[in-house]
Amino acid sequence: MAERPEAGTSQEDPAGSEEAADLFRAIGRMIKAARERAGMSQRELGRLVGYGEEQISSLERGRRTPQPEFLAAVDELLGCGGLLKVLAQDVERVKSRRRVRHPEWFKGYAELEAQAVELHDYSSLAIPGLLQTEAHARVVFSTRRPLLDEETVEQRVAARLDRQRIFERWPAPFVTFSIEESVLRRPLGGWDVHYEQLEALRMFGRLRNVELQVLPMDRTEHPSLGGPFIMLAPKGRQQVAYLEVQHVSRLITDPEEVRILAARYGSIRAQALTPGESGSLIEKMLGER
Repeated sequence: MAERPEAGTSQEDPAGSEEAADLFRAIGRMIKAARERAGMSQRELGRLVGYGEEQISSLERGRRTPQPEFLAAVDELLGCGGLLKVLAQDVERVKSRRRVRHPEWFKGYAELEAQAVELHDYSSLAIPGLLQTEAHARVVFSTRRPLLDEETVEQRVAARLDRQRIFERWPAPFVTFSIEESVLRRPLGGWDVHYEQLEALRMFGRLRNVELQVLPMDRTEHPSLGGPFIMLAPKGRQQVAYLEVQHVSRLITDPEEVRILAARYGSIRAQALTPGESGSLIEKMLGER
């Protein structure tokens, strides 16, 4: 299959989007009014709730989705009498109505992934998308170049988190992850975001249908220095492979190419730590905080 370059931005889905935008702007105005009434700057409020000044600014302008825990904290800090806590329910309602939008170049793979009975992911550069926390995913999309606008960032984050529904399916697919240790050593987004991500990896690794392995940095041989790839088997169809490098994606269906990548993946797993050893390494990293 021919390579397909990434589109610049995805189109916003009109279904539910206008309602969400209006709600977020209204909540933002309430937060700003309450903050100013309390004589507090955006930086001061952000420091109290663990947000940056830019994040508070984006929330007050309705450019960022307000999280329930944030609304609850601000409600108490600014004496809103429970109003913002109640609005958290409306936020969840409109979020659920917004249809997930993947970039055009990714839609074909996303559909196959959702049907997969087996999925095997080798990650050498980043935490696998299926395992990313919301905070980690937001850092990934908000710091990439060229910059994405905030609405597109939020759409991409929502779409990435939606993919995790694969872990809720029954019968559950068999999923394995082989991740380079160097990926787990990079504190993307800062240490708080990083430790939350490590906690998530520990949780995913404990799922019955998931095997997570770490490939240590001290290995003197490597079977696949050509970059990350994913193997998946959609229900009732033959196994395929997926590559994505520098925002160029390729779905591989040729049986011989798929066979070669499958063999490489087997070699990677053979050189990696066992799932139990990998879990212990992640525990050790968490203990280094």
